[in-house]
Amino acid sequence: MVELVEQIRVVDTDTHVIEAYDLWTSRISVAKYGDLVPQVRWDAEAEQEAWYFGGKRIAYAAGSCMAGWHEYAPDRPRKLAEADPACWRAEDRLKKMDETGVYAQILYPNVAGFGAGRYLTLNDPELMLLCVQAYNDWVVEWAGIAPKRLIPQMAIPFWDIQASIAEMDRATKLGHKGIVLCGAPQDFNLPKLSDPYWDPFWAAAQERNLPVNFHIGTGDMWVFDMMHESVGKHASFAAVAPVLFTENIQVIVQLIFGGICHRFPNLKFVSVESGAGWLPFALESFDWQWLNSGVHKEHPEYKLLPSEFFKRQIYGSYWFERKSLHSALDAIGADNIMYETDFPHPTSMSPGPATIATSPREYIQETLGDVPRDVAEKLLWGNAARVYNLD
Repeated sequence: MVELVEQIRVVDTDTHVIEAYDLWTSRISVAKYGDLVPQVRWDAEAEQEAWYFGGKRIAYAAGSCMAGWHEYAPDRPRKLAEADPACWRAEDRLKKMDETGVYAQILYPNVAGFGAGRYLTLNDPELMLLCVQAYNDWVVEWAGIAPKRLIPQMAIPFWDIQASIAEMDRATKLGHKGIVLCGAPQDFNLPKLSDPYWDPFWAAAQERNLPVNFHIGTGDMWVFDMMHESVGKHASFAAVAPVLFTENIQVIVQLIFGGICHRFPNLKFVSVESGAGWLPFALESFDWQWLNSGVHKEHPEYKLLPSEFFKRQIYGSYWFERKSLHSALDAIGADNIMYETDFPHPTSMSPGPATIATSPREYIQETLGDVPRDVAEKLLWGNAARVYNLD
């Protein structure tokens, strides 16, 4: 039997680059900005390499390199050198992709936050913009070894709309295929997504045919304090992800009920690392409340139901689901769902001695081996090619 990954070029729509330790210090003047420039130092107390933004420790440097790691999260490599090189070196990433049957990866940032929120901790607008630009430059260089297989999504200085639009143009010329936007700007003292304040941003993205990606975990991350310490570190860590998976329901609600999909009908939105099984429930509840509360009367200009706006413009991604994947396909179809792995994060489809994960090759065959070929092609390739304008 020929495996699906040998028949269809698989696009993994959510992976993360592990930023080089000199990404910012090699591109931004340390002489001018000093310790404010993001950098890695050895944390003697924790005995780990750590990232410092504005002189404050914000993350352990190898903490996201869990692919193939021999301990359960939140235990992690202490140094980047202890992790699988495929986490951080492009040449090894391509080899890992070939082994697991993945042709291309959509690349998301890591250390500065999944929506660029950590740059705001620097409290210097000039430096914040330089940091965004340095990341966008670096990730294109990192992906340059195989630009049709490693596909960057740009960071945006979302605290300044005009600067964001300028960066859209600059980063697109570099080779970026989409935008990563914070899903909870109100957590950073900015207007909510449903505020018309953002209309110039949406208009610019639509005009440039750039999809807007909302990765989970871009807000204040209160969920990390959700559990009492008595439950243990592994239970506390494991409890976070299921809550975050459905976090983007707040984003989708604002896009639809806030009229953004109506006003910008050609703009595509992606809910990243969020799963697909909950989408049918969400869409049914949207339609019910829309009609039951008279939204169609209040806004007669909205000619579609929420589920119809979703099917026209919004996409979800999945990577571990089995039964719920198939129920989602039955309920909403295959046109708005894409496959991902979240490599190399703790919740990823990255098998190692301490996990139950299967490889993408095995998982894809197990879950899609019996579905119609056109359905498998949409989930694994076609939808991503359409959203990200891939060759």
